[in-house]
Amino acid sequence: MKCHFAQAQHGSEWCGNTSPQSTQSPQAPHEPHTLDLAQQAYPILLPRGKTKGVHSGLNPGLNLALAIALSITGSITLITGLLAGLSQGAWAQGSSYPAHSLRLIIPAAPGGAVDSIARVLADKMTLSLGKPVVTENRPGVGTMLASEMLANSAPDGYTLLMMTSSHAINAALRKTSRFDPITDFATISLVATAPDLLVVNAASPINTVADLLKEAKRNPGKLAFGSAGPGSYSHLDAELLKSMVGIEMLHVPYKGGIPAVSALLANETQLMFLSIPGLIGQIKAGKLKALAITSKERSAMLPDTPTLQEAGVPGYLAQSWYGLVAPGATSGTIITLLNQRVNDALKLPSVRERLANAGVEAVGTTPTVFATTLKEEINRWQKLVEASPELKLSE
Repeated sequence: MKCHFAQAQHGSEWCGNTSPQSTQSPQAPHEPHTLDLAQQAYPILLPRGKTKGVHSGLNPGLNLALAIALSITGSITLITGLLAGLSQGAWAQGSSYPAHSLRLIIPAAPGGAVDSIARVLADKMTLSLGKPVVTENRPGVGTMLASEMLANSAPDGYTLLMMTSSHAINAALRKTSRFDPITDFATISLVATAPDLLVVNAASPINTVADLLKEAKRNPGKLAFGSAGPGSYSHLDAELLKSMVGIEMLHVPYKGGIPAVSALLANETQLMFLSIPGLIGQIKAGKLKALAITSKERSAMLPDTPTLQEAGVPGYLAQSWYGLVAPGATSGTIITLLNQRVNDALKLPSVRERLANAGVEAVGTTPTVFATTLKEEINRWQKLVEASPELKLSE
């Protein structure tokens, strides 16, 4: 019976040399243990090395049953381990992001505030992600070009945008848009905030906000203020001032903050609003004068500059902000990873110092908090446009 069992698996030679041509007395073949037979017959159920505890002294039938039972248990453990390994392998494959370099779109010309902030963050994210984060400047249409580029990008986490507060203003001012200002963007983290400054040329006879308001009321529409473009934060800062104090001024838009500053330095315009990073260098060089700051409190960088509220415009408040976003359909796993890397970078003393020197305050939030901020900003500027419908921009 044993020989028949083995023949079925290994052929007749397994039973020993029983050829009639043999002249020597046949030696007794090796008596295979019941467990050996079972392991050869059922190699999947009874892998060798997994039958500890089976004894040769037991009845062969009981031994076989015990071996199978023990081996089934071991096989279940083996299968469970294989499934766990496959699961971990799948997770590891998904966690391979990023597999190549990332692109960070900057919605402004090189050298401005958002450009500086984006490059500081890109440097640190390059180190933490292990892949280059390459910056790409795409100025124009009050940051709309950059926003549209991101909205049309693949939601794979490899294209990001350093969104600015102009994005919220665009949503309030633009009659039409090729993208949804909320749903087409996945918020990652609010990176930094910065109050804006009201400045004039250093040679201007206007030295205070009171002087400015007096001149504007004496010559309605004669004072020209430059901006980074229609719908930019620097545009709406001035519009908010006009609506609150009842004055008229001429708007002269430029393609970005840097050209607007150049125009003010050349006396092509008489005043402008812009974030501290875009103005602090010219102020320290004595080429521009800061009349007021748009935040509730004074800036540590310019402690002698009053707030607009202190300067006689109660309730005035406006603040630039900068946040990192991805295309709207980007997976939550990628958003979470990027949020961690961004916020880790913003906690570094060296980063906070560099941003402070640039005139902005490092923040770092959850994606949800940033999403709430974005919606609130859009609603706030929509109220101003509703009160001044002429601000609505045609396409």
